[in-house]
Amino acid sequence: MARTKSFCWGSSPLLFLCLVGFFSTPAKAALKTYQFDVQVKNVSRLCHSKPIVTVNGIFPGPTVYAREGDTLLVNVTNHAQYNMSIHWHGLKQYRNGWADGPAYITQCPIKTGHSYTYNITITGQRGTLWWHAHIFWLRATVYGAIVILPKQGTGFPFPQPYKEANIVLGEWWNNDVEEVVKQGNKLGLPPNMSDAHTINGKPGPLFPCSEKNTYALEVEQGKTYLLRIINAALNDELFFAIAGHNLTVVEIDAVYTKPFRSQAILIAPGQTTNVLVQANQAPGSYFMAARPFMDAPVSIDNKTATGILQYKGIPNTVQPVLPQLPALNNTAFALSFNAKLRSLNTAQFPASVPLKVDRHLFYTIGLGINQCTTCLNGTQLTASLNNITFVMPQIGLLQAHYFNTKGVFTTDFPDRPPTPFNYTGAPLTANLGTKLGTQLSKLAFNSTVELVLQDTNLLTVESHPFHLHGYNFFVVGTGVGNFDPKKDPAKYNLVDPPERNTIGVPTGGWVALRFRADNPGVWFMHCHLELHTSWGLKTAFVVGNGKDSDHSVLPPPTDLPPC
Repeated sequence: MARTKSFCWGSSPLLFLCLVGFFSTPAKAALKTYQFDVQVKNVSRLCHSKPIVTVNGIFPGPTVYAREGDTLLVNVTNHAQYNMSIHWHGLKQYRNGWADGPAYITQCPIKTGHSYTYNITITGQRGTLWWHAHIFWLRATVYGAIVILPKQGTGFPFPQPYKEANIVLGEWWNNDVEEVVKQGNKLGLPPNMSDAHTINGKPGPLFPCSEKNTYALEVEQGKTYLLRIINAALNDELFFAIAGHNLTVVEIDAVYTKPFRSQAILIAPGQTTNVLVQANQAPGSYFMAARPFMDAPVSIDNKTATGILQYKGIPNTVQPVLPQLPALNNTAFALSFNAKLRSLNTAQFPASVPLKVDRHLFYTIGLGINQCTTCLNGTQLTASLNNITFVMPQIGLLQAHYFNTKGVFTTDFPDRPPTPFNYTGAPLTANLGTKLGTQLSKLAFNSTVELVLQDTNLLTVESHPFHLHGYNFFVVGTGVGNFDPKKDPAKYNLVDPPERNTIGVPTGGWVALRFRADNPGVWFMHCHLELHTSWGLKTAFVVGNGKDSDHSVLPPPTDLPPC
């Protein structure tokens, strides 16, 4: 549990903010300490019981609470049989990649019986983020929310909610996930898809043996609630809605947005979305529901997770109403929803979009097939950026960079694909081999970067949620089909584009991102579909140091796990 005296919270499932002095006390940074014990626990879902890896024996794991400006010390002790590392998804970790967490990128993993303390200073960020395991597929059960409140004396830029709750969406496998993945790898094919989606670890009553495994949120008539929604699923973009209630989007990836109302939201793996919900319907029982979005010819777990929004005083015997979720392949809703996202862009919360670009990057996203001597049919599915399938090193890339260790990686990742082609034309099924390598791209400190991510029809088009560690970026443009460098930049939004850390590249389309490379270190960028990450759809940026020690990578902590 957290050891902190800074907050006052109500009982689960509702989080009740104790607001005494919330708007009057002068801002004061605090030190928050957490103990994360990684341990195996038996958990039952869908009439099956199995051992899962957890933090502190709970699933999902504990919520980390802090305020903007605070320092977090999270001591992770590994009691499980697997190596472990924890990523603090969306926290920028300025100059301090040592606390970022992806195994073999910024650290070697924490071995069984060992500990490591993540020392994190939260600078200029407030809102909803999350943490998760960043090794193998262990984030299937090792994940939880991060709630960063505004500095004391600072409110939200929207009406103060009465209460708030975390809604963490996930996936559940009846079998051991690591074994499922091993079976898939032996075949060179995707592993079996999940058996259920979950809301706060619970599938809901549409699944067998799940009446007790249903998340319920009690609300009072006339009150407004802030829901902090996180997609912790491994491989599925999800629609989310509450029957009879509109959702007002006010934040994405811990960045405030211009508010807009929607009957449903779309949220990709790795993304967070804060919504306001008014309990303004006839008192009753209403289902909240999450179900996948998939507009490509790819197999998916299309089951619906449900929770219940229950008005106070309504008996549990009342049958909830189901919401109308967009259809599985509703591309129009997906594009329309994402087009409504805009940064707040006020004097207090500006959108500092780079207008001049020092470095233009164009990365194609592709699937492929490579030879595989250990696979049953001699080949395996793979994935690549600019036709390079990333090979994970045996030591942390940040260590290799900091200590100038030779032979671990090269910095010759190409700025554009080796051979231009009609990226989104008819499916390409020949010449599907990829190049293997630990190739990174070097960025000069404080340079401005435009990165266009282009989906391709190598095997199939598909939507890919990409996450960049250590940074937020501005989504200045997006489109369907091939990016046109002559015409498309004229349509960019350089005034109030959405700012985030994870972006869905549309199926058979592209996104254009801009950011300033002002955070020195080695920063991972990868597809947040765990399947594609494990197939090599990843790379990293090496951002150089600035001119002085205040703009250079910090020295490594003494307890950094050895390789």
